[in-house]
Amino acid sequence: MTVYVPEEFTAAESEVLRRYFTNLDQPVFALVNLPEVVKGALFARYSRSPKSLRRLFLDEFLGDLDVSGDVSFDATVGVDRAEVHLACEQASNVLTKILEWGRLMSYLEQSTRYIAYDERLGGRYRYYRDPDIVAGKFGTRYVGDMDRMFDSYSQLADEVTRHVRESVPKDPRDSDFVYRQATRAKALDAVRGALPAASLSNVGIYGTGQAFEALLLRMRAHALPEARVYADMMLTELRKVVPSFLKRVDIPERGGAWSDYLADTRDSTHEIVERILGDDIASDVDEVTLTDFDPDGESKVIAAICYSHSHLPESQILARVDHMSTEQRREILKAYVGTRANRRHRPGRAFERTDYRFDVLSDYGAFRDLQRHRLLTIEWQPLTPYHGYTRPDLVDAAGAADAFDEVMDRARGLYEALVHDYPQQASYAVSMAYRLRYVMQFNAREAMHMLELRSSPQGHPAYRRVALEMHRQIGEVAGHRALADAMTHMTMEAPELERLEAERRAESKRREP
Repeated sequence: MTVYVPEEFTAAESEVLRRYFTNLDQPVFALVNLPEVVKGALFARYSRSPKSLRRLFLDEFLGDLDVSGDVSFDATVGVDRAEVHLACEQASNVLTKILEWGRLMSYLEQSTRYIAYDERLGGRYRYYRDPDIVAGKFGTRYVGDMDRMFDSYSQLADEVTRHVRESVPKDPRDSDFVYRQATRAKALDAVRGALPAASLSNVGIYGTGQAFEALLLRMRAHALPEARVYADMMLTELRKVVPSFLKRVDIPERGGAWSDYLADTRDSTHEIVERILGDDIASDVDEVTLTDFDPDGESKVIAAICYSHSHLPESQILARVDHMSTEQRREILKAYVGTRANRRHRPGRAFERTDYRFDVLSDYGAFRDLQRHRLLTIEWQPLTPYHGYTRPDLVDAAGAADAFDEVMDRARGLYEALVHDYPQQASYAVSMAYRLRYVMQFNAREAMHMLELRSSPQGHPAYRRVALEMHRQIGEVAGHRALADAMTHMTMEAPELERLEAERRAESKRREP
């Protein structure tokens, strides 16, 4: 059974596309024979476009290329550097998190805040139709409930958009286009929680052959059938461009044994933990909890600052730091942090000397965005409806609370119908407003990067709240106030239209000659 919608191209389009993409009829494909700058720009545009990568290339990039020469597919491209741009399209939002789990690659994912998800693909709503579910006793209900959830999402998006435009006046300096884009983005931010995790997304991945090998070994061992299906498609396409790095992935005694090991340890651990801990659901509702930190973290950071400017061993530097005055410690930190003109000006690796570990309970939408940060450790629990959901204030203000709650009830009912027979696939039914528990651990340097970025004015309200609370808790623990104060580009209050300044900048660039 085909679970994806094949793209259609004219004969002329197909002739061009064959030069630059490893196939024209599968949802997974690699980019070839394109300049690096074009591939980078294409991926950058990808996340904000409702189009597939191949259609985006034809519509917006082809005109800038010289395609008059005889360019044929080169199966050896990328072998020397072993770096690949790979597109995974029509993937569920459950699968996107599996694709993005690794630390050693770069990812771009289609955004739910720039794209209205009520646009249809091949005449049907954009959600993953798991073959086992659709062919089984719940198939009719699955499709019917999903269609109704998308109907409700479309209605909610229109109602909240009208409310935003009625309540937020247009600045005379802004064009109608900028105003409409910013107000629509605010509405889509508010209602994305109505989308189920089965919603389809496009993901661009850039990485080395070694990194893709590690990804495929994990995916081939994953309990979710969709992950294994995509692993097979990815292996086929990657072997067209970096075959030497993927020789052992499906050799039974090599990659097969590795994947078996991952699956066996996962299943055994799950069985034992479930037997010992049971399936209790926590009653506490704290959104962000700092569960672990080093009380001596600031002293260790100061010692790390001094290390490269000294001739002493670290143990002696730490002893000296312990006897420094408050003013001396502050003087060293101030010099090391310097004057940060913008959030990209960050101090060096001394800030990696201390860590923070947070237990987070946020809606799945916020998790999707926070999960993509690379330089940290993140683990998450299964997506279920059992931790409740968040309903944005803007939905209430628009008078759409009942419609939103109806979607949540439908999602929960479908999940509970599926979970016994399809424990892995049942998460497809869960709307993104439902909360997920996950742990994040990162050092102070990554905290500066992530918290300043995720609190920025254009950030989504759901993850802005998490970032601000993390920053507050870091500043309140003993001995870490100075490290929190070094994060000088935290944005404590968001503007009325989060995307307004970004839309203004985008329009300004479009007007440039």
